[in-house]
Amino acid sequence: MAVDSGTVLLYDKPAGVTSHDVVAQVRRERGEKTGHAGTLDPFATGLLLILLGRATRLQRFLVALPKTYLATARLGWRSSTGDSDGELTETGRVPEVLELPTGTVRQRVPMTSAVRVGGERLYKKAHRGEVVETPARDVQVHRAELLSGDGEYAHFEIECSAGTYVRTLVETLDDAYCSDLRRTAVGPFRVEDAGEELSVERVGELVPAVGEALR
Repeated sequence: MAVDSGTVLLYDKPAGVTSHDVVAQVRRERGEKTGHAGTLDPFATGLLLILLGRATRLQRFLVALPKTYLATARLGWRSSTGDSDGELTETGRVPEVLELPTGTVRQRVPMTSAVRVGGERLYKKAHRGEVVETPARDVQVHRAELLSGDGEYAHFEIECSAGTYVRTLVETLDDAYCSDLRRTAVGPFRVEDAGEELSVERVGELVPAVGEALR
């Protein structure tokens, strides 16, 4: 695949905006073809890979990279969407075991996701109050480390495959939802380096699949 120009911008997304909002803003500022490699929910913050120019052709390789997150579980509560944007209900039941599943985990796609079912994105159906059977997928959770817990909140660091729904992982605690989510890494790229803009050639050095495609 010939890719002779384009860059990947490491962007630290704030809460309250969609990944699409960020792409639209960068497109207006830069005036060139723009995309991203992996959606972050509006409530989530952290690393978003913005693809500029011909780097948009690399999307399928970068989307497939593993992800690392810092996730906060609010204990003794449930959310209709699994995150802080849903309808919240206090149960008062704090999980006794603060352990998330690892290895191969089968997840059902949330109704609030952007996955298409019947030709329409699930979140559009959810907004109309429709409930349909959503697809189930196997994902890989390489590590889910409990960093701290105080009876009200539990903090985890999670390394997982692309396509993993962290809020769904948190819901396996039963009486808990994901109140905060921050993506700290996508493959070799780190949120601490946000603001850097990498050439396609440099990305090819860091991501073997991209390097192979560029040859």
